[in-house]
Amino acid sequence: MDYGLPSEKVSQTRLPTPDSFSSDSGDDLTRQESRSLLGHSEGGRDIEKQHELFDEPHDTSTNDGAEYRVSTKTKLAMLAGYFALNLGLTIYNKAVLGVFAFPWLLTSLHAICLFVGCLPLYISGRLKLSRLSVREDLKLVAFSVLFTANIAASNISLAMVSVPFHQILRSTCPATTVILYRLFYSRSYNTSTYLTLIPIVVGASLATYGDVYCTISGFLVTFLGVLLATIKSMASNRLMVGHLKLSPLELLFRMAPLAATQSLLCAFFAGEWDRFFSAMDKGDLPSRVLLAVLGNGFLAFVLNVSSFQTNKAAGALTMAVAANIKQILTILLGVVWFQVTVTPVNAVGMGITVAGAALYSKVELNSSAR
Repeated sequence: MDYGLPSEKVSQTRLPTPDSFSSDSGDDLTRQESRSLLGHSEGGRDIEKQHELFDEPHDTSTNDGAEYRVSTKTKLAMLAGYFALNLGLTIYNKAVLGVFAFPWLLTSLHAICLFVGCLPLYISGRLKLSRLSVREDLKLVAFSVLFTANIAASNISLAMVSVPFHQILRSTCPATTVILYRLFYSRSYNTSTYLTLIPIVVGASLATYGDVYCTISGFLVTFLGVLLATIKSMASNRLMVGHLKLSPLELLFRMAPLAATQSLLCAFFAGEWDRFFSAMDKGDLPSRVLLAVLGNGFLAFVLNVSSFQTNKAAGALTMAVAANIKQILTILLGVVWFQVTVTPVNAVGMGITVAGAALYSKVELNSSAR
């Protein structure tokens, strides 16, 4: 989840900071490892496809997805809560990072708050942990590395390309999602679903259009970030609806310590530890700032629970579409609260995206009703 909010112009709609434990190294993530991470089980049945894994490639209907067994009212309620929390944390993060300029430490705090938030449920017996094999534990470790790699690739790419170019490429996540679903699961969607993705991707690109520049290496790293972000969303969905069937809280509880450790290591190598302790010695971080950071961590805990629950109910493609809609809402908030300048091209792009999202919603509702 990207928490940057525009402060001056629309090309600054993404803050070059890590996503919340939510929020791209993965160079060594081979296709075989990706297939395992995305939920293939030996000799089992794929929940999303509902066909044998080694059948000959064939098309599957949209209704074969696990998300189509969830009621429309439930999905709409979850998406509404997710949007409200996401935008709230976007604003909160902007305020916090203005006085607490340690993005990796903030990310590790989010992960720690996730673990602490789930711990009482585990101690009281309300959160039951599944018995996992060594191989399944390794999948979770790989998933946690994917989270951290997603953040790292995003940060590195933002230093190599312009923010508008970064946003434009990231807006292609819905298209990347359907391509990867096709490659890994032979899953296809209705033609109308594919058509509705066109205005969503094109509109979001226009909405974030600005001074665009990149290098070949910058393009490759940014595109790697898009792939990792898509795989992350698909993998989290597979871990919850696929072979393991982990609950969102169990997945977060197991993932949080791993992600916190990795983020703390990244903070160390980025020099954030030294700068943090230096700021504490100088008195640059008063108690009110630290309390605000803790409050930010609590809200991140609530958001991540909502995000994983919504991903499980709505599916990875809908979450990718939701990310583009969130970009538009972020820009609108920036216009209202921060006097962000929006060009005619940006305005047209926002309109196209909203129209595409409305069409996508109608198509998905029709699919659910079948």
